[in-house]
Amino acid sequence: MLDLPTDLPADIVPLSWLIGVWEGTGVLDFPVGDDRVQGEFAHRVSFSHDGGPFLNYSATATLLGEEDAVPQQLIAETGFWRLARPAADTDAGPGLLPPLATPTTRTVDDVELLRAESGGFPIEVSIAHADGMLELYLGEINGPRIDISTDAIVRGAGAKEYGAATRLYGLVDGHLLWAWDIAALGTALRSHASARLAKV
Repeated sequence: MLDLPTDLPADIVPLSWLIGVWEGTGVLDFPVGDDRVQGEFAHRVSFSHDGGPFLNYSATATLLGEEDAVPQQLIAETGFWRLARPAADTDAGPGLLPPLATPTTRTVDDVELLRAESGGFPIEVSIAHADGMLELYLGEINGPRIDISTDAIVRGAGAKEYGAATRLYGLVDGHLLWAWDIAALGTALRSHASARLAKV
């Protein structure tokens, strides 16, 4: 059973089941040239909030190998998850600019106006990777299921080739199940990694 906070801003209530720290293991399987990279990894994901209309996100993954092998970090990423909605004059930004109108507290009714015909809510997920890549995902959260795909990817000059991605998150029997498909290193979009995580 999940304990959901009751003091959340209305905009993150649909995302509230994600809040917490999740840990577990996953598997990766992806072709690189004539080789195939396969293995198991330890994965830690954290979703938190600080009162704003978004969730803070961070994740790490470490390749699991022989018992005495030096752990190899595969990824470190951080970002923000939010419902997709047009910015209003009551919102701050861009940059450090204050709101142009007196800020108001958004309500459940305001959030309900964002609901799609499918019954879900549109979301935006921005993720920065430690290796110099930035991803903007667009998609939908519908109850305990999230489907997102990249709308934009920015790579630093030294980053490896990476063209597109989709991610799926779902709450199943109290566990966070996660799958990531990528197009990278000359391979078209295909399954890359998945994990099963428990709340800690």
